[in-house]
Amino acid sequence: MATATKAPKIPAVQLLATNTPTAEAAPAYLIDKVDEATGEVQQVPRFRYLPGHPRQIRFDAKAGQFNINGTTPLGPALSFIPLAWRVFQDDILNMGRKLWAELFYADDKGAICAVLFHGYSVENLYRLIEPLFYDDLTLADVVVKVQASKKETTKDGKKATYYIAEFSYEPADPQEVQARREFARDFPIWREETTTGTADVRTSHGYTNPKSEPAQLEAALTAALAQ
Repeated sequence: MATATKAPKIPAVQLLATNTPTAEAAPAYLIDKVDEATGEVQQVPRFRYLPGHPRQIRFDAKAGQFNINGTTPLGPALSFIPLAWRVFQDDILNMGRKLWAELFYADDKGAICAVLFHGYSVENLYRLIEPLFYDDLTLADVVVKVQASKKETTKDGKKATYYIAEFSYEPADPQEVQARREFARDFPIWREETTTGTADVRTSHGYTNPKSEPAQLEAALTAALAQ
């Protein structure tokens, strides 16, 4: 007996923004998945994301290591295709007002992650953005490679070491780029713990201000929980 196939499911947040009656191609981030209970084939997002609560990736500038939530080590380097980011100044995480860079990406398991940088690391990110600009590219078009770089300083006659993030890039698969662009278009990308409403945003891409689009946020959360 032939397996029944449902029409592709379009996320609720996309339906909010769609007013045209004509059919559109399914977003590149959708994949086929068989419902084990019914045997039906459905199209679902390949990325997992609870709006406002991405997986937290931390950069330990003292140890020069990345980790998940301060516990699971990831090593001294990361590589990813950013799907959203912002560079902003704000007082967050009880650290005083600083200049921050917040990047969102999908890890190798499809989980949407957020990683923060500040200080000299943000300056290094700007140094990466400049050559991309002259190549008619953005961070969303390439694989960004982040490496912890050891530095030394002397204070009161004593040497101390610390790490900053250095950035480089390489070409990315156009299909992977498209999938992330469309996901950021259809889902509100932000992190609750770093959103205060008082940020001075220098530049952003694919980032959604949760204060300005409450209806979209509610629909995205409903769709995520249903998934």
